[in-house]
Amino acid sequence: MCYAQKIFNQIQFPNIFTWNTMIRGYAEISQAEKAHKVFEEMSDKNLVAWNSVINGYALNSRPNETLTLFRKMVLEGARPDGFTLVSLLTASAELGALALGRRAHVYMLKVGLDKNLHAANALLDLYAKCGNVKEAEQVFHELEEDSVVSWTSLIVGLAVNGFGEKALELFEEMERKGFVPTEITFVGVLYACSHCGLVDKGFAYFERMQKMFGIKPKIEHYGCMVDLLGRAGLVKKAYKYIKDMPLQPNAVIWRTLLGACSIHGHLALAEMTRNHLKLLEPNHSGDYVLLSNLYAAERRWSDVHQLRTTMLKEGVKKVPGHSLVELGNRVHEFVMGDRSHPKNEAIYAMLGEMTRLLRLEGYVPHTSNVLADIEEEEKETALAYHSEKIAIAFMLISTPPGTPIRIVKNLRVCADCHLAIKLISKIFDREIVVRDRSRFHHFTNGFCSCKDYW
Repeated sequence: MCYAQKIFNQIQFPNIFTWNTMIRGYAEISQAEKAHKVFEEMSDKNLVAWNSVINGYALNSRPNETLTLFRKMVLEGARPDGFTLVSLLTASAELGALALGRRAHVYMLKVGLDKNLHAANALLDLYAKCGNVKEAEQVFHELEEDSVVSWTSLIVGLAVNGFGEKALELFEEMERKGFVPTEITFVGVLYACSHCGLVDKGFAYFERMQKMFGIKPKIEHYGCMVDLLGRAGLVKKAYKYIKDMPLQPNAVIWRTLLGACSIHGHLALAEMTRNHLKLLEPNHSGDYVLLSNLYAAERRWSDVHQLRTTMLKEGVKKVPGHSLVELGNRVHEFVMGDRSHPKNEAIYAMLGEMTRLLRLEGYVPHTSNVLADIEEEEKETALAYHSEKIAIAFMLISTPPGTPIRIVKNLRVCADCHLAIKLISKIFDREIVVRDRSRFHHFTNGFCSCKDYW
């Protein structure tokens, strides 16, 4: 792009085509800011220019900037088309902004874009990623022309939302109707098996993928198989599977095993796995946290302290957990112990009420989740202020009784929050949907769709 920029700079009066070429060029190489800079220099912005710069941010996982530009586009009188809607829906899905996605859906119906297959598939993906499976299924069944992309989107959507068996039924129906599954379809199928604990079925699908459809497994498929074994507690088999893989295992594969070791309490294997990760990504903060969790569970505080010292020495910073909720036209973000919100006092009053009612339901905090050698009371206080609990408190005081609560969290939900949210859904009679790093949790009346298997 440097050479292209030099040529562009020499053009005295660039036309709309050359402007758009530069914007699209920067967007496609993940330089969204430079694409935006060129865009702002344009005196006459057409729809192609708007779409290129908006899509640049959407492709680079910059949802806030995507939505800001979309609003600016509408205010300046440009009319969105199918390409614009795909970018908007992609950004909305990433943020879990269901209300915004629904407004986009209404617009699509109004102008006839619901018949645009790409936009409709993006809409299906939005509803699935916002935990609204019923609406995702409705969009799918209303498609005038479906495709393998549509089938795959719904299969993956059902799988990540905890409806693994339904995802597998849909896959079988897809085959009966003559659609040929792709490698991405099988990622969804294997994911469904791993999150439902269907080990034998997962291996059968893995073999079928190769023999019936001639799909050579990629690293993502092997990752699903490691996850399948690890989630089922078969961590030693998962380790052997990695060692016997025909492909070189990457950091994601080893990290999947480390996560399984952390969940199932296999410290020795976790330390071995961490040694492999040191060679690939030595400064990944998540690896330190997973190993720290195991040390803390064993009350090996000196090892926890040593890991923290190493992190400081190597300049490794822990990724802070945050939770997003949508209310009205705004997405609210909360971090652990957050007191920056204008409704801070009311939020913390509700947190106190939540804790009181949880105790009456027999809730006992999982203090082993706190990575510090401190008094139990301090640990309980730390757990009470996790970002998802603050987000729930905010939504409880901000929405009418019975309104579903949807949360997007960047990290895995800890065991304590998982237990607490199950009880909160029962106490307050709310459906609470949490999208964490790897899946959805649908909490209703004291139960979770994951069946405590996550």
